Amino acid sequence: MTGSTRAALYSPQLLALAVELADYPFDPSAPSLGEANSRTCGSSIRMSFEGDMRDVGVKVSACAVGQASAAIFVRHCLGKSEAELADFLAQIESWLEGNASLPNWPDIHLIQPARDYPGRHGAILLPWKAALAALSNGADRR
Repeated sequence: MTGSTRAALYSPQLLALAVELADYPFDPSAPSLGEANSRTCGSSIRMSFEGDMRDVGVKVSACAVGQASAAIFVRHCLGKSEAELADFLAQIESWLEGNASLPNWPDIHLIQPARDYPGRHGAILLPWKAALAALSNGADRR
């Protein structure tokens, strides 16, 4: 990887997103908890929230791309339904595979350069997978 390629992937905007995660502390006592792990890169995310994606908290162990993806998710997940999240996950998977255009989620364009790095794809998907896991394990289903 050349210096210019590295700079394109790790842009100042992408790196700034990782810092935002401090604003979303993980709450192990929240009614909805979920976790997702990437087999390809070893990244993981734990997510907590109330009801309709309120008071979202994350604990992320991932590269800057995975952290940026988590920040983009938490910025815009408020009020999203399980169906909406599942639909977007399918869209982003198709985009990462090269079968679709960039999905319609605010700020997702900030991680667009990571599409060219298959080793980062698993980390990109983690927030949506963790949220879906939390919704399927929510307090009302325990």
